[in-house]
Amino acid sequence: MKSIISLFFVLFCAVSVAYSSGYNIGDKAADFKLKNIDGKFVSFSNYPEAKGFVLVFTCNGCPYAQAYQDRIVEIDKKYKSKGYPVIAINPNDPALAPADSFDKMVSVAKTEGFTFPYLIDEKQEVYKNYGATKTPHVYVLQKKGNDFVVQYIGAIDDNYQDATKVNSPFLASALDALVAGSLPETTTTKAIGCGIKDKSKK
Repeated sequence: MKSIISLFFVLFCAVSVAYSSGYNIGDKAADFKLKNIDGKFVSFSNYPEAKGFVLVFTCNGCPYAQAYQDRIVEIDKKYKSKGYPVIAINPNDPALAPADSFDKMVSVAKTEGFTFPYLIDEKQEVYKNYGATKTPHVYVLQKKGNDFVVQYIGAIDDNYQDATKVNSPFLASALDALVAGSLPETTTTKAIGCGIKDKSKK
C-alpha cells in the first residue's frame, strides 16, 4: 500500500512540475546572457535605463515569424524610446532547422533591417525558462525595483497574414497601458506560430 501511495506522490509531483514550467503573469523573470548577431553578449544589464522589455522568441524560417518581422521592427522603433526595447531570441536548434543557423540570423537581421538585438539561445535554456512554445511568442516585462515582472504573454496581434486588418493589437495595447502607468487589460493570449525545434525532442 505504501508503495502505491509513493507512486501516486511521484506521479503527482511530475505532473505538477510539467504544468508549472514557464512564467506566468506577475512572475519575476530571470536575466540571461546570450550571444547577439554582432558576437557580443546581451543581458538586461545592458539596458540600465529600460523600464521593461519586449522579449520575442522568433526565428528565420517560420512563415509566421517572417510575417511579423516588419511589425516587430515597428514595435521596437515606437516603444524603445518609451523605455521598452525589443530583444529577439532565436530558440531553434539549427541542426533541426538549418534556416536558423547563426550566419543566417546575421543575414536576416541585415536584410530585414532589425533595429534590435537578435540573440541565439544555443543551449535552449532561456526559452524553456520562459515557457515559450511558438515562434513568435512574446513576453513583456516591466521593471519593478531590481526585478523584471511579466505583464503580458502571447501573440503580437490577431492577424499574422495582414497587418492592415488587425483588429486586436495585443502587444501594442499592453505596451500602451504600461507606458501610461497602468496594467494591460489583456494579459495572456494564445501564441500563433511554428513549434520550437528542440534538440532534446528529436
